[in-house]
Amino acid sequence: MSARVGVITFPGTLDDIDAARAARLAGAEPVSLWHADADLKGVDAVIVPGGFSYGDYLRAGAIARFAPVMAEVVEAAKGGMPVLGICNGFQVLCETGLLPGALTRNVGLHFLCRDIWLRVDGTNSAWTSRYDPGAEILVPLKSGEGRYVASDEVLDELEGEGRVVFRYVDNLNGSQRDIAGISSANGRVVGLMPHPEHATEALTGPSDDGLGIFLSALDSVLTAS
Repeated sequence: MSARVGVITFPGTLDDIDAARAARLAGAEPVSLWHADADLKGVDAVIVPGGFSYGDYLRAGAIARFAPVMAEVVEAAKGGMPVLGICNGFQVLCETGLLPGALTRNVGLHFLCRDIWLRVDGTNSAWTSRYDPGAEILVPLKSGEGRYVASDEVLDELEGEGRVVFRYVDNLNGSQRDIAGISSANGRVVGLMPHPEHATEALTGPSDDGLGIFLSALDSVLTAS
């Protein structure tokens, strides 16, 4: 059986092709999903990729959360479907309420584009089970609004429930508690600001460290089937 992983394209999406390629390298069948279609095409998991959905004209992810396809993603996620939001996709998932908190302008107000190290703090999610706790992975970061913020109550809850899945080794954007990625309470939905889809092959990226995220989802889907 081959898992089918849907990859959404919004107006302004940049990294849908890369996300589809990452899913393919992990052994899944990527399926293109269009923002205006309320149809997930029977996929087993969904990736909300990076870019500038709808130009980020209102607020990053704020318009995309109203797209017809996202209504279907929210319902599927509530039913346990694995969902990954990368960069702008993380912002969209926060806007929908599938993940808590928000992504705001980086400290210093500069766009950051560089390879960075992440520490894997949570391995119980559908997207991180292939990693060892404490492992460090090298992936690209490219964002202007990547600073994760939330109330102290939410931050304490994320920490207490083991839902901080990635932290910055060197926190360049000022994210609270060095948070680079978090999961939902059931571990099926994950959002992170850096780009693991750009780190799936050592030849074309800084490493192949990001491939474990997509392999983890494949494991999760096949185990559940």
